[in-house]
Amino acid sequence: MDTLETREFRYFTAVAEELHFGRAAERLGMAQPPLSRAIQRLERRLGVTLLTRDRRGVVLTGAGEVLLHEGRAALDATAAAARRTRRAGGADRAGGARDRLVLAVKAAASHELLHKLLDAYAAEPDAAEIEVLPSGTCEQGEMLRDGRADVALMHKPFNSLAGFDSEELMTEGQIAILPAGHPLATRTTVSLADVSDLPGLPLARWAHDGTYPPGPGPEIHDQTQLAQLIALGRTMAVFPDSARAWLWAEHTAVPLSDAPPVVTHIAWPAHSRSLPLAALIRTATRL
Repeated sequence: MDTLETREFRYFTAVAEELHFGRAAERLGMAQPPLSRAIQRLERRLGVTLLTRDRRGVVLTGAGEVLLHEGRAALDATAAAARRTRRAGGADRAGGARDRLVLAVKAAASHELLHKLLDAYAAEPDAAEIEVLPSGTCEQGEMLRDGRADVALMHKPFNSLAGFDSEELMTEGQIAILPAGHPLATRTTVSLADVSDLPGLPLARWAHDGTYPPGPGPEIHDQTQLAQLIALGRTMAVFPDSARAWLWAEHTAVPLSDAPPVVTHIAWPAHSRSLPLAALIRTATRL
């Protein structure tokens, strides 16, 4: 039998991520012996070895690496189906209330475009209610995959569009956002080398995949924290040019002469058959 159950994916993914049966069992809220037996049954059913076990711990085999990748995708798809179904059912329970779409956007990016899109779509007949969900630098793809969002504004080269359908909306340059009193704030342009290692003004670090990249800069949790730390002269940041819309008086934006252009796309799950989503995409491409 080739069919795998969601429970089996959850069990195996926990063990594969923890690389320890005891920690995986604790994470799952179950005893270790039944978890070990479940993984052994799974290996027998598939006819492969997924994990090698020795005194040093647990190691994934090549087959185990494949199942971990596929299992994460399957669990994301299951969670996404549940979330989107609940959103659709909410309109039914409300007795004819409007459909609702969740739009994930990178905090502080594409500000003017987002305003235009929301205003234009709201003027459409039978427009769905749009919930705008600000996110971190690279979270939009994950939010589409696990169903927290139905559609997203994503930015190449920072976001990967693999696995999604998308339409290109705009292309813009990048800027360095500096404290207004910094010596480089008087320049008409700066290079990436100019701002990559500024003494006393390290680049801010946003979380990606739940972890922060290495570096001396502060870990940034939201746009307000970032704006305040730039104003205080504690950090700087690189953003698409459209981020000028949220700058404070204590900030200065200087164009980056050699940064790659940022291309904004509207992206959605390739399997989506949502009519409100299709209408939103048509509005976006018209803009």
